[in-house]
Amino acid sequence: MKKSVIFLLLLLAVSVLAVFMPAVPGPIVTEGINSGDVAWMLAASALVLLMTPGLAYFYGGMIDTKNIISTMLQSFIAMGVISILWIVVGFSLAFGDSIGGVIGNPATFFMFQHVLDGKPWSLGPTIPLVLFAFFQLKFAIITPALITGTFAEKIKFKSYIIFLVLFSLFIYAPLAHWTWHPDGFLFKLGVLDFAGGTVVHMSAGFAALAAAIYLRDKSVAKAAIAPANIPFVLLGTGLLWFGWFGFNAGSALSAGPLAASGLSSSGSFLGIL
Repeated sequence: MKKSVIFLLLLLAVSVLAVFMPAVPGPIVTEGINSGDVAWMLAASALVLLMTPGLAYFYGGMIDTKNIISTMLQSFIAMGVISILWIVVGFSLAFGDSIGGVIGNPATFFMFQHVLDGKPWSLGPTIPLVLFAFFQLKFAIITPALITGTFAEKIKFKSYIIFLVLFSLFIYAPLAHWTWHPDGFLFKLGVLDFAGGTVVHMSAGFAALAAAIYLRDKSVAKAAIAPANIPFVLLGTGLLWFGWFGFNAGSALSAGPLAASGLSSSGSFLGIL
């Protein structure tokens, strides 16, 4: 059976499962919800999502002309694949009821059950749980997309989709649980990760290093490759910079002094770079 057919059947299975397990909300919890925090987190979620198309332009502009489309699509396809995976089981693995501080119970929010009408997350008590879930989704999307710059021109597209699924389930979700869940073992040890330094950047960095070592071809002579489109690189840089304000300031999960500090730090740090 062709791999494309397998992917289609998996997508069909998820669609059928959604019909029999619809995430229909009951009475929605509104106690303690702050409209200002909600408004800011809605904006921050959109800003973080904008970083992934920015990454597509950033990497696409630096690659060889013949591979520009496939490289940019690697970032865009991550938005679709990870979104489906996050709703089905990813959010549960990362933020579901803890199993020994190692992984979340996949049944807690399976198929987004009890998310639309769920009690707000303990570390973000002033925003709805569904908003917290979708803000975290944007982090889950961009993390594997960050790695694509390493294996541009070196991996088949179908293999990349398999990588997305495996990385999200076995690397990102457990690491997010360890670090960001109140019952995660790293969280209990006092590990602090305000805006993804461990969960996003370290995991992507180590994965990129592993990919570079594994996929390198010593038999191919090194040759300078002219960037496909320098304006794309600049556009991608601008979008990443703009989205980073939501990435860092949004990690406060509220519109307050901590968010302002995160925003100012982002502007100062990126300005120095």
